[in-house]
Amino acid sequence: MIARAPYLFLLLIIIPDLYFDLHYWRHKYSASQRFCRWLPTIGLVAYTIYLMYEKNFIPDNPTIIYIYLFLLGLIAIPKAVYMLFSLAGLSFSHLFHRKKSAHPHNNYGNLIGLICVPVLWFILIYGSFVGFSELETNRHTYTSPDIPKAFNGYRIVQFSDAHVGSYTGSRKCILQHAVDSINALRPDLIVFTGDLQNVKPEELYSQMDILSKLKAKDGIYSVLGNHDYAKYVDCSEAEKEANCRETISLEKQLGWTLLQNEHRYIERGKSRIVIAGMENDGDGKHFPQKGNISKTLKSVDDDDFILMLEHDPSSWRRKIIPDGRAQLTLSGHTHKMQFSIFGWCPLSLTGREVNGWYTEGRQSLFVTAGLGGLIPFRFGAPGEIAVITLKTQPTKD
Repeated sequence: MIARAPYLFLLLIIIPDLYFDLHYWRHKYSASQRFCRWLPTIGLVAYTIYLMYEKNFIPDNPTIIYIYLFLLGLIAIPKAVYMLFSLAGLSFSHLFHRKKSAHPHNNYGNLIGLICVPVLWFILIYGSFVGFSELETNRHTYTSPDIPKAFNGYRIVQFSDAHVGSYTGSRKCILQHAVDSINALRPDLIVFTGDLQNVKPEELYSQMDILSKLKAKDGIYSVLGNHDYAKYVDCSEAEKEANCRETISLEKQLGWTLLQNEHRYIERGKSRIVIAGMENDGDGKHFPQKGNISKTLKSVDDDDFILMLEHDPSSWRRKIIPDGRAQLTLSGHTHKMQFSIFGWCPLSLTGREVNGWYTEGRQSLFVTAGLGGLIPFRFGAPGEIAVITLKTQPTKD
């Protein structure tokens, strides 16, 4: 993770202290006192350099990266935010000094920066020690004239982005709570929309007993997410493919029906619905692009109701809408950024499908906030279990 952009992390750590040293410390403190104030930054720089030589996306012991990111949030990020407000305030004070003869040292940006620091600390501590364990069950109704009457009231429970490698030690009970909550809903169908692991299938070994307890009347259907392809480890392509095969094998051992560009039918008497699963279809650069919608929906009748499972919601506009057949698509991947303020997620500024419902014509997409995350942190975006009830819309004569 750090090795992909080490200089950005180093700049984030060093530049704020350079600003403080040039504007404040050198005028007030001795050389030894200034050195002491630089010590946390020196330590973070050394930590960053150490992580630069980590070949995998995250270390085999993920606690190493968790501690590093926590220290960034505790030290470097608050300093950077304070610096930005201080610079803005300094610019405004000089501007007003030229225009209105105001005192140039009235830098109100410093005050705003000081207020921001404890707020950032609260977000960090709450998100790390409380928010990550929070879980919401959100209920939705999807109505369509294409849903057979036999499936009116059919309940689907979706969960996504479990990232079970993050549920180690005391966090294991979070996954157990999620499984118990899903089973308590007594769903007709459970669907999992990808990212079961962080980087390696070995993460699943200690969680198999918990995951195997998931039960639904019509079973559990799943698709692979970008992390499930084992692309974030430094090894040969053959080893990555072997790791991916093992992940697939483990999902099947759980009794899940893993869909890889394929579909199945669920029947009620003479009526049926299609459960289709397309492989992860990302941008092809940072995220695997393996989705083949023609193969996924091969031989599906035009009047079938199709529930499409696809990990990456960006594929909805890229492939699913142009194909025009899948009425309802369920996705994950975004985690709702694991962060929102009063319900607003900064990732929504991208204009992409980030969280919740989206509709184009007769086709709809639901993007869940997911269950866990590679990094054990959530603030304002708790883990989500989605209950989607199908409702038949009467056709007009």
